[in-house]
Amino acid sequence: MNSVGQPLQQRPLSARLILAGIIGLIVFIMFQIAPQLLTGSGEAATATISKSEAREQAAVFAAQQLGHPEAAGEEWTVSYRTDSSFYGYMSREKLLDQYSKDKLDQRYPFDVFHAVLYASGEAVPVLSVDLNMYTGRVVGFGRGEDAGSGTDSTGTAALANVDPAASEPELSLEQKEKLARPWLQSWGANPSRLQIQANTDDYDLVYTDSSVKVGESPLQYSFKFRQAEVSYFRAGFSAPAWHVSYVEDQTSLAKSLTLLGYGLPTLALGILALIYSILRRGHTSFKRGIFLSTVHFAIMMASTYNMLPEAGGDSLESRITGIVMFIFYIFYSLLMSSMLYFSLVGGNGLWRKEEGLNPWPRAKEPGYGRYVLDSMRAGYIWAFILLGVQTVMFIILSYTLHNWSTTDASQSPYNMRYAWLLPIVAWLAGLSEEAVYRLFGIRMVKKIVRSTFLAALITTLVWAFGHTLYPIYPVSSRPIELTVIGLLFSYIFLRYGFIAAMFSHVVFDSILMGATLIFMKESVNAGAGIVTIVLPFIVGYIVYRFNPPRKTEQAEPVSPVI
Repeated sequence: MNSVGQPLQQRPLSARLILAGIIGLIVFIMFQIAPQLLTGSGEAATATISKSEAREQAAVFAAQQLGHPEAAGEEWTVSYRTDSSFYGYMSREKLLDQYSKDKLDQRYPFDVFHAVLYASGEAVPVLSVDLNMYTGRVVGFGRGEDAGSGTDSTGTAALANVDPAASEPELSLEQKEKLARPWLQSWGANPSRLQIQANTDDYDLVYTDSSVKVGESPLQYSFKFRQAEVSYFRAGFSAPAWHVSYVEDQTSLAKSLTLLGYGLPTLALGILALIYSILRRGHTSFKRGIFLSTVHFAIMMASTYNMLPEAGGDSLESRITGIVMFIFYIFYSLLMSSMLYFSLVGGNGLWRKEEGLNPWPRAKEPGYGRYVLDSMRAGYIWAFILLGVQTVMFIILSYTLHNWSTTDASQSPYNMRYAWLLPIVAWLAGLSEEAVYRLFGIRMVKKIVRSTFLAALITTLVWAFGHTLYPIYPVSSRPIELTVIGLLFSYIFLRYGFIAAMFSHVVFDSILMGATLIFMKESVNAGAGIVTIVLPFIVGYIVYRFNPPRKTEQAEPVSPVI
């Protein structure tokens, strides 16, 4: 980090640092990328069907098997659903490879495309069809109110809210079996070899095949009935009750850590940023943060729109809900962009006034273009190092805390309007988190604890607690991993400045998100993934080209300041 008034000059990258970056990238590829390429087989080796294909195949099944040809005014919507509870159980018990090897993932997939048919102006769906998202094979269906039944992103039963008293008279067990038998036979099951459970908490009839098990979970065929017909059918597995209870407890802990360890301290930092922007106004500029904050707001709104679910019917209720959600996200985006703005202004003023350092140079300063270009290069090298460190942390935690992860439909690119827009989130994180927790946070907390290391540790812990709601368990493993990563981000900021720290964060996230798009195996998304990884380089180079070195600039050596 340069001193105030000195010509801008970024630290040179040593051969040892470059070598560490190369090693980090190799470790990341070996242990995170290569396994997905080498172990991919069957469905995992092929691209998913498109949502339009899912609509077409759902319509064919509805017409041929459910007796409901698509009518005028009806519309299919398709979303990605996952049984995260069962997937998490298999991940925890190391059963995923065997599940795939036995080809159970083809007949009883935990990831599906959920196609729902709505009539014009109606909030309640007509019917739904679940399809294997790789083969297009139908794996379940629902009618009417029960079209909303199934498995949501948490793995719990997502049943339609229906008053049982309004249902028709209860069918006898014999009647239920008679209605269920054709569907069992079509799925290749022999009813005489199955155990029967009637009127469970979630379903009207459940057949269990104890001869087919995944860990402790037997194969089950679940039914619901309405108007003397099968209104819901699903064949598959469910996580044991003890696993579901464990995840619920861990999720409760994560919410507490997020609120108390992240939400409240971050709010306090935002308020302090506003105060110190005013107190240090003589050493900073209120104009400088406007551009980055505006870009942040625009990206945040684009990301919000991209993540809002596609219309679930065109009923008045659905439209009002969508409008209310969007208005809420507008205010939330304004709040977060405002916090970024004051963190940029206040943090810059604190460092310049109290440390005599220039953490965030301005474009008019001599050497700015070269400084940004060199910061971008440092950002890539450090991102490679961080990827390697994160990979090593995953390995260590897998042997010590036995951590595991699961799926999350709410964060999946398959549920985004445009999956290729996913990586813009990397720029949100790189801008806001480095500004709030490093540029402003470290110097602000140092005023209280009088130690740079303690200040970096405290702000890193706050940042780490903000990531505990990710589906990684036990919850304690996530803050441990991110404390190490966050301290490295803090080191980068203190040694190279805000711009290099921002680039390292953006590149780090861009590589992870870009890889996600590439593994989706669609040409558009794969191309977007590649562009995502090189985009920080493009941005850094463009800034350099618009701020070329001037002849009068002197390239005097800058004494290192840590």
